[in-house]
Amino acid sequence: MDRSGTVNVTTSTYSRTRATRTSGKASAGRSASIIGLAFIVSRVLGLLREVILGYRFGTTSEYDAYVSAFRVPDLLFLVVMSGAFGAAFIPVFGGFLEQGDDERAWRLASSIITMTAIVTAVMGVVVFLLASPIMRYLVAPDLPEDIQPLAISTMRILLLSPILLGLGIAAKGILEAQNHFALPAMAPILYNAAIIIAALVLAPSYGIKGVAVGVVIGALLHASIQVPGLINSGMEFRPTLDRTVDGLSEVGRLLLPRVIGLAAFQLNFVAVTHLASGAGEGRVSALNYAWQMMMLPHGVIALSISTVIFPTMARLFQIGKMDEVRTTFTSALMPMLFLTIPASIGLYEFRTALPQTVFQLGAFDATSTGLVAPALGFLALGLIWYALVEVLARIFYAMQDTRTPVIAGVIIIAINIVLGSLLVGPMGHSGLALALTVSTGVEALILFFLLRRRIGGLDDAFGSWIARVMVSAAAMATMAELIRPKLELATASESAHRLTHLVMLGYAMALLAGTYFVAAYLLRVPEVDKAVGMISRRIPERFRVW
Repeated sequence: MDRSGTVNVTTSTYSRTRATRTSGKASAGRSASIIGLAFIVSRVLGLLREVILGYRFGTTSEYDAYVSAFRVPDLLFLVVMSGAFGAAFIPVFGGFLEQGDDERAWRLASSIITMTAIVTAVMGVVVFLLASPIMRYLVAPDLPEDIQPLAISTMRILLLSPILLGLGIAAKGILEAQNHFALPAMAPILYNAAIIIAALVLAPSYGIKGVAVGVVIGALLHASIQVPGLINSGMEFRPTLDRTVDGLSEVGRLLLPRVIGLAAFQLNFVAVTHLASGAGEGRVSALNYAWQMMMLPHGVIALSISTVIFPTMARLFQIGKMDEVRTTFTSALMPMLFLTIPASIGLYEFRTALPQTVFQLGAFDATSTGLVAPALGFLALGLIWYALVEVLARIFYAMQDTRTPVIAGVIIIAINIVLGSLLVGPMGHSGLALALTVSTGVEALILFFLLRRRIGGLDDAFGSWIARVMVSAAAMATMAELIRPKLELATASESAHRLTHLVMLGYAMALLAGTYFVAAYLLRVPEVDKAVGMISRRIPERFRVW
């Protein structure tokens, strides 16, 4: 950045930019594989992050304070930066690039980066000044009085992260609009790595505040790793507050409903935290551990697929190829369900064995496992719904319809808050998990039927396909029910080494996966046939046994 405030990240010519973009385009399958692998690494690191945090803090009031402190910074990030550079920005920006109008595309990107960064910074200052009443009266009023100051000061540290993460999400939107997925997929890996290092190095001396510092450093790395991609893409950043920039009004039209939806979504989690803080010590933490465990397969499967198909469908809609939009949706839905259904069953069946094996160490004791397990069970039942909502909403956004998923989301969030308020009394924090699952299921069904009216129904073969998948899943669930009690007893044993527990859990998961895939193979589910065919082609013929 020079002293004039302009960042000239490249001087490449138009032809070089177009050539770079063209060469960077990969097939959806290859892109999904790249993103899926990166998501796996990122989610594994995220799980390791939670394991280390669990070891340090367990389900204590201090960790409740940390989780509560995240809510408002997350709200700022999701509403302003993530909202602007997601569904609202990519279709318009990608449309300019598709027309070969790079100058207007980069001017639009510069305008939105400038405006959103300023808005995020100003809102961050306001929240910093009002941190005490926000935490005490809105987010977590039932935190112990001696923990409230820790939650407030931690939130103030975390307020540095939204603008940094926002710049990272801006780079992500710009790169993914050009089908460059590798660096955006690597950014969360660095983010999680920084938090892990902070939990190991800073937390012993500075407690949960040291972890918050790691979050800020991770946010900085999240943005920095993507800068080389921006350079290669041909970006020229020139800060501007000009409201007449081409495409800005269209982004604004798409952004307003999206902002409302994201604000409602995050306020939903603020409400859940508010209710959980009154359910007793450790309930906020337990719900967060369960959520993070559920998000591991969700990120690997649903997020990777929806991330890849979104820019593709946005371009197809832009040029009026609705039949191909429908085909892309169907081709994404089937593998997503094929993987998500068994993941949901595995999480539910091993809802005790998983936290018992993965988290139960140090400050995370058997009591903590007892708090996490029921919440994980209810969230596991909703994994399929969360995956469907992720993909369905992206299709509406690709068709430049941000209003429909937002209206559906706001209605469902209202239902969730009412349902959660009714269930938290008799069921505690587990009732909040059940409310999240039920409301998300209703949202998925609403979006599916609305989309069906828009682009038509699924292929006729889908009914037969899903029936075979469900039979395979039933075989897997039967196997899980047989081994679950023994696995829970084995992983609860204090006489066995933790590595032994992990091996037993891994063996049990492999047994379930094997049961599912064998059943699917016998039932001729296409996804298994394709996988077997790919493996077969890579094995010399003399070594093949099929």
